Amino acid sequence: MQERFCLAAGDVVLQKTPYGFDVSTWEFFWPLTAGARLEIAPPGVHRDPYELASLVTKANVTTIHFVPSMLHAFLSHPAARTCTGLRTLSAAEKL
Repeated sequence: MQERFCLAAGDVVLQKTPYGFDVSTWEFFWPLTAGARLEIAPPGVHRDPYELASLVTKANVTTIHFVPSMLHAFLSHPAARTCTGLRTLSAAEKL
């Protein structure tokens, strides 16, 4: 992830994936190994596009990962337009 997206010290990665999923591992450790800040979302925020957009804006999140269905729901919600600091959106591929 670091080779592809190049996190820097000023970046903020949102950890919103439930801890039991494998993708949560890189959400936890990638920012810490790159010197970026890790913002941990409260439980359930990952299911609500409005709450998610509010947290992204409030915490100045620059990087976030989605499963395809939630990426679609998030981008379809008007609140996503307020997330002007996001520069990296990544999504898991469907198998």
